[in-house]
Amino acid sequence: MTHPTTPTARICPNCDGFATAAITTGRRDRHGHRHTITANCPACHGQGTVPARARESARA
Repeated sequence: MTHPTTPTARICPNCDGFATAAITTGRRDRHGHRHTITANCPACHGQGTVPARARESARA
């Protein structure tokens, strides 16, 4: 008997699933820690996946 297969993940083609990145500003606070900002992928809004509807319309 075969096992049910799970559907493949709909990974965002723009960020390859790495939707959020921490970027250092180069500054440090008084404790010596670096200031960072987060940048999200503009295509998937930081989710890492693309809805099936958007994926199908991108193929056409």
